[in-house]
Amino acid sequence: MAARLSALLPRLAVLTVIWLLATSTITFAAGGRNVDETPVPSAGPSEPAYLVVPDVRRQAYVFAKGILADAGFAWRVEGPVEGYAANTVVSQDPAPGTKLEDTGAPTIVLRLAKNPDYTEKGLPENRSGEDGTAVVLAGAPVEEAPAPAEEPATTTAEEPAEEPPAEDAKPEDAPKKDEKAREPAFVVPGAPPEPSDELPLPARATLLQKRMNAAAKPTRKLVNYWLYQHSWIVTGASFGWSGGGDALRILVRVDERLQARFGFGKKSAAVARATLADVERRSKR
Repeated sequence: MAARLSALLPRLAVLTVIWLLATSTITFAAGGRNVDETPVPSAGPSEPAYLVVPDVRRQAYVFAKGILADAGFAWRVEGPVEGYAANTVVSQDPAPGTKLEDTGAPTIVLRLAKNPDYTEKGLPENRSGEDGTAVVLAGAPVEEAPAPAEEPATTTAEEPAEEPPAEDAKPEDAPKKDEKAREPAFVVPGAPPEPSDELPLPARATLLQKRMNAAAKPTRKLVNYWLYQHSWIVTGASFGWSGGGDALRILVRVDERLQARFGFGKKSAAVARATLADVERRSKR
């Protein structure tokens, strides 16, 4: 028995050495991997987005609102002259060209002048439908450009692009724009001419009717869309734009249906009816 044990001892010693060497190699390799691994640097903070304040001076208020909304801004009117569609923007704060951080909907403060050739009717709209956010300068503001010398925008203004469609509308449903000049129903001194590159008023009203009828509930986005289009149609019709009477008749039906379905629209329907009566009276002259 002692002889067999003596014969096995060398083998056991060799196996022990091999095991120790293998363990050391594995440990060293694992330690080497930990040392050689390079940590992935974390992404730094993203750069803030910026907006540039558009120039809406000398624009009719109805157009200035659309320009600001399209550029991502909210607004409010300050001063003695209130936010009626045909009044003209005489100043804005911040100044045109100012670079702001995109805080959501930075609020631009507007001051207006009365249009002496247009009677103020209904209730003024002195602020945007969307709640404004803080104005945060992105460095020094760009030097304010001089006010344009040409005729005021109440006669030459470019009308803003149409608001984005409501979530339940399909782009292919929109009527095609009529590029030809349209004959006005009557002429209002000082009122801007109808832009030929925008939807005719009856087509705009029809599209509004279709989208509102398809809505399952009055979301905030949908209501803001309705208010924007309602103001556009009423204002354009009172300016004598082509098809204003037909557009207002559709608008009255839209408002009446909204009142029946959701409980609002009564006051807007009254405004549309009063404007329709005025348009019909002027069109007979």
